[in-house]
Amino acid sequence: MNTVRRTPPAPAPSRIRGTLKLRPRASEEQPATSEDERGQPPARPAPEALPAGRKRPPPEGKARAPRSHGADAGKGKAPAPSAGKGKGTGKAPERPRPAGGGKPGRSAGDRDRLPPAPAAAERGPRPERGARAAGQAPSRPAPAAPPLPPAAASPDGVRLSKVMAERGICSRREADEFIERGWVFVDGKRVSELGVRIDPQARITLAPEATRTQQQRVTILLHKPVGYVSGQPEPGYAPAVSLIGADNQFDRDRAQRFHPSQLKNLAPAGRLDIDSTGLLVLTQDGRIARQLIGEHSEVDKEYLVRVEGSLTADGLALLNHGLELDGRRLRPAKVEWLNDDQLRFVLREGRKRQIRRMCELVGLTVVGLKRVRIGGVKLGDLPLGQWRFLRDDEQF
Repeated sequence: MNTVRRTPPAPAPSRIRGTLKLRPRASEEQPATSEDERGQPPARPAPEALPAGRKRPPPEGKARAPRSHGADAGKGKAPAPSAGKGKGTGKAPERPRPAGGGKPGRSAGDRDRLPPAPAAAERGPRPERGARAAGQAPSRPAPAAPPLPPAAASPDGVRLSKVMAERGICSRREADEFIERGWVFVDGKRVSELGVRIDPQARITLAPEATRTQQQRVTILLHKPVGYVSGQPEPGYAPAVSLIGADNQFDRDRAQRFHPSQLKNLAPAGRLDIDSTGLLVLTQDGRIARQLIGEHSEVDKEYLVRVEGSLTADGLALLNHGLELDGRRLRPAKVEWLNDDQLRFVLREGRKRQIRRMCELVGLTVVGLKRVRIGGVKLGDLPLGQWRFLRDDEQF
């Protein structure tokens, strides 16, 4: 009887008794080795065996992120593949992250042992790329220059108030007042804004309100005595305007009566020295003031001058033309003898103490000076210390 020899079955594997020893986590004992040190990605630890029917909980520090909605849903990173899905794909499995969400390759203990990063003030400015490559200290860039302001466009034309004053319509101060009130028309259009520039040849007219205002402004002729100043008051002397009042009005029987409101903005149109007497004009009308004391005024002023001393040989000719005061040549004058000790001066300018200084240059001393005429207006029979209104038939 032949006996068939069969291969005995392999014995069943026996269960290993004892405790399964797990590999410690990288964040607890050993630092994880980076891919740069070994040249290959670290091996993923073997998963712990679980009883049947029990699911593996997510690792610590990597809780399942809630599902995002809206625009942020497409911006998040894709979840890392599981250990089972990573096999056979040709990609290195993701390195385990330590607990707490730190960077891989550095444990919590390593982070505690690293020195703190220097503050921004201690690090200094970041070197430039070219200077860092050459090993030189980078130079700090120069601050950018502020942008230049846009060039102002050159304004065209001339200021309206200046044109009005040059034409004798009114003074510049009055022009500004009329413009602000809307009483000025340029080529038929109302102008109410200060600083407007116009064509010097433009047509300028005033509203009836401005004309009535000018007509209400008064001009006063005063026979000023010696000892009164014509302009700003000086210590110990009274201004000439203090003589204007109802008591010393010379023409109160045939002209309008004085009212205190007529003293408002009443100013002298030209000077008359404190030790001189004669005709002094005070006015509220800017047109008259500019006509008499303007830079290019052509109004004559006539004076009677009593002198002492000996006139030089060419003194009379020099008084008419050829003298200088303060380095500036005087305009031509008309000077003639009236008698042995009195001269007649006709000037078209009014420099400070002009006649007295002119006489001194030719050997004469002034002992008395009286102004008797300004333009077409004469002092006449106006008593000393009294005043009257400029009449409608009088013009300078």
